[in-house]
Amino acid sequence: MQKAYVVAKIETKTALVTGASGGIGLTTALALRKAGYRVFGTSRRAEPSAEPGITMLQCDVTDDASVAGVVESVLAQTGRIDVLVNNAGFGIAGGAEESSIEQARMLFEVNVFGLIRMVRAVLPAMRAQGRGRIVNISSVFGFMPAPYMALYAATKHAVEGYSESLDHEVRVFGVRVVLIEPANTATAFDKNLARADQPLEPYAGARSDNEVLMGEMMKTGDAPETIAAAIVAAAEAKTPKRRYAPGSARQLSLARRFAPSGVFDKSLRKQMRLPRAS
Repeated sequence: MQKAYVVAKIETKTALVTGASGGIGLTTALALRKAGYRVFGTSRRAEPSAEPGITMLQCDVTDDASVAGVVESVLAQTGRIDVLVNNAGFGIAGGAEESSIEQARMLFEVNVFGLIRMVRAVLPAMRAQGRGRIVNISSVFGFMPAPYMALYAATKHAVEGYSESLDHEVRVFGVRVVLIEPANTATAFDKNLARADQPLEPYAGARSDNEVLMGEMMKTGDAPETIAAAIVAAAEAKTPKRRYAPGSARQLSLARRFAPSGVFDKSLRKQMRLPRAS
């Protein structure tokens, strides 16, 4: 049975950001605080925030009780949640064939089901207050291929379909769901990638080359502040766009939409330094 939430009459808007211990999550928390929000961030470890004005809470998005406890804690302190930013997630580097079903399942547990848990936990309060904004962090790999990160791309494609469908369901309650689709961002994403747990020799050379390429792309990627600015814009817009492709992602989004499939395919393989197929 879902709890009935009493919405407090508090002027300060409240934002909850998952995966806020570093990278895009922390930068977004800082940007939202600057925009006037009272900000709560989550991480898997209970670590106090080094940034004033951001309250860090421990949360494991794969655990129902942990998610419910965090949302209840925020509501107890503020009476409302105006913005949820679902940023928690990770990637796996390697050929799709090289990950066990167990590893693939854990990736979906965090990137997809963790996001769904957070949404389900905040929606009752958002419906009660008659408004809310859910910002789901997708990726350019939510609309294009990701060789040697196929499972990560699969989770982001799932997030895209879920988010767009959910948005149609909750608009009547004053709640909107939007997607942020970053390209390569100058964070530690590549260093935090999990490695495929069942590596196979035929993929070894291409996998190694892809890891080098990924490191190079991270160094020249968009600043996390660029992504955070798009998130704040999505949170604040009276009538938000369905998708935001900040920074270099915009060109990729346009190419995917308008370039002939054969041209896009050839360009992708060239950019990813993939060998010519036989």
